[in-house]
Amino acid sequence: MIKIAVASEHDMVTEHFGHCVNFNLYNAQNDEIMEHASIPNPGHRPGFLPNFLNDLGVNVIISGGMGGGAIDIFNQHNIEVIVGARGDARAAALAYLAGELKSTGSVCHEHSHHEECHA
Repeated sequence: MIKIAVASEHDMVTEHFGHCVNFNLYNAQNDEIMEHASIPNPGHRPGFLPNFLNDLGVNVIISGGMGGGAIDIFNQHNIEVIVGARGDARAAALAYLAGELKSTGSVCHEHSHHEECHA
């Protein structure tokens, strides 16, 4: 079983991980989604969300963009980081399972200007 979290604005992949509305969580087995849940973002504070998702048992995080500090914490927890994703959250999770979603390395450097976080 693998648990994928997609930083989302409802059903769509969000541009910026920390400022997402919710996380869509997908439990998958044999490249198939078995369970889905959506949980609200409990709040953006430095270092909190990667540890929060680690505590939920997440193996992979998918987002449009993400700050380097969050990426470092995910890496410390051996959670795979996929950034540069767009579109429907479930489709992104399925593309990851099919081996079709690769990280673009889109790292956000300006936390105060999260609207400007692009590749």
